[in-house]
Amino acid sequence: MTRADELRAHLDVPYIIIMESIEKEDGDWVRRATYPELPDCVVEAATPIEAVERLEELRVRSIRELLEEGRPVPTPRDPLRWVRSTRPRPDPGRDEEAPHAR
Repeated sequence: MTRADELRAHLDVPYIIIMESIEKEDGDWVRRATYPELPDCVVEAATPIEAVERLEELRVRSIRELLEEGRPVPTPRDPLRWVRSTRPRPDPGRDEEAPHAR
């Protein structure tokens, strides 16, 4: 596998983005976007779109640098292991059919 192929393979891996609205000390709000599994992949921007664009540029640069330095590129964790659903489970004894469908 060539270096270019290895880079492409790593760039194809989907990482989970975490986006938050953060109030700065001066009262302005920014969007903070992170890839938790990638070291130092944190950006702040005025809009969510700008934050995602900047984060993507940082992700590419970070992965490229890790490969050039011979360091392992972290792989994302499975989101189903750490995301807990807040949706209540259906009652098995209850008819789940919508009221208007009866």
